Amino acid sequence: MAIQIYNTLTRKKEPFVPRDPGHVSIYVCGITPYDQSHLGHAVPSIIWDAIRRFLEYQGYKVRLIQNFTDIDDKVIARSQATGENVSEICCRYADEYLEAMDALGVKRADLYPRVSQEIPAIIEMIEKLVEKGNAYVVDGDVYFDVTSFPDYGKLSGQQLEELEAGARLAVDERKRHSMDFALWKSAKPGEPAWDSPWGKGRPGWHIECSAMSLKYLGNSFDLHGGGVDLVFPHHENEIAQSEAFTGEPPFARCWVHNGLLQVRDEKMSKSLGNFTPLVELLAKYPAGVIRFYVLSSHYRSPLQYSEEKLEEARRGWERLMDSVKNLKHLLASLEKSGGPEGEGLSTEDIDAPAIRQLKAAVDAARAKFIAAMEDDFNTAAAIAALFELARSVNTFQGQMAGMADAEQQQSLPVLREAAAVFQELGGDVLGLLEADSSTSHAQQLAESLLDLLVQLRQQARDKKDWAAADFIRDELARLGVKLEDSPLGTRWKL
Repeated sequence: MAIQIYNTLTRKKEPFVPRDPGHVSIYVCGITPYDQSHLGHAVPSIIWDAIRRFLEYQGYKVRLIQNFTDIDDKVIARSQATGENVSEICCRYADEYLEAMDALGVKRADLYPRVSQEIPAIIEMIEKLVEKGNAYVVDGDVYFDVTSFPDYGKLSGQQLEELEAGARLAVDERKRHSMDFALWKSAKPGEPAWDSPWGKGRPGWHIECSAMSLKYLGNSFDLHGGGVDLVFPHHENEIAQSEAFTGEPPFARCWVHNGLLQVRDEKMSKSLGNFTPLVELLAKYPAGVIRFYVLSSHYRSPLQYSEEKLEEARRGWERLMDSVKNLKHLLASLEKSGGPEGEGLSTEDIDAPAIRQLKAAVDAARAKFIAAMEDDFNTAAAIAALFELARSVNTFQGQMAGMADAEQQQSLPVLREAAAVFQELGGDVLGLLEADSSTSHAQQLAESLLDLLVQLRQQARDKKDWAAADFIRDELARLGVKLEDSPLGTRWKL
């Protein structure tokens, strides 16, 4: 079926029809780099990484833009508190964020525009809004006139009158309407400032994303992403100023909002101080565990954070990884022992009921995975499909002990298909296997050495040198490595 995506603007799932056939344009609101990155920053990045990978798997060419808000009240406050230059602060924490995303297996965006480098485009957009009567100048500040945009509130589903009545904003007598928002802020002592037609100043928050997304993706791009906390006022204001500017709605064709990471029912955030830096989490958990934790829930659902939840994710991820590793070991054993008998086999050669059943499970897993992702990128259901396949492969391995050698060799093409499903869907799309395999050189070397020890032990057993074989087994056990012998060979497990 066609991909269906829940659109916050229409409050329903809609068939995905890109603006340009075969191409997908995405803008995702990025971080304000004024402090260490935490798991709350990783959640949308991992979600959009999985979405992007799936779209690419489906054959689309994807262009993803994610900004850095390097001009912001929080950045300025940090600069004033520490005496460090705003640019230095932002560069340091932006680099740290990118390094953490690399470690998590998140593909880099096609471009990371920074507000400080996009001032000309921002000023040009504000000038046109003033010219068209959608914005007005007061004492060097420029405000957007919300009453000039009749559809204001359509994203959040709120009427302007309701917003005004419930506003908790300090009254600014210079505004025409209490909900009018700043496009340009006049310079204050000690703050970064740029020349403009209205005097020195800096852009307001909302205009930045509009200017950058329109500049790099054009009007009516496909997907605009961000946390659900950005629906109002940020994304509401983006729509108003952008559609007033272009006069050609929609600004974005589909609005996709992820649920927030919560700690005891509060949003994880730097301002609340209830976060653990990503660098600390990555030192404690493999990247695959963190990706598994995020993707095991639907992206629109809030995600509860706790050590217990992460440990639960670790156990689930390790079960899946064990199944994949055991399958790889089984394939290696069959291919090594099969010789010419294993060459040229295809799924058409299958006649054993157990192998046909495994083939059906492989096909079902692929179909269920794709259907889950096509249904509003349901990564939780997609992971469940991988676990179903893992159970089928594990069951089949148990049945293989009673099979003749020729029948075992006949299972090779199906087992290869199963391995391909794990790699393509669990690895290439969800990044779970890729995160596992992108380990350090030292860890890869350690795994190779373990494989070598298993081979040496097998050679000792073949020679009936039981003392040497037992010594290797016992010493590995002392180091926390368990060896599991089966008719199909020996595999190790931490």
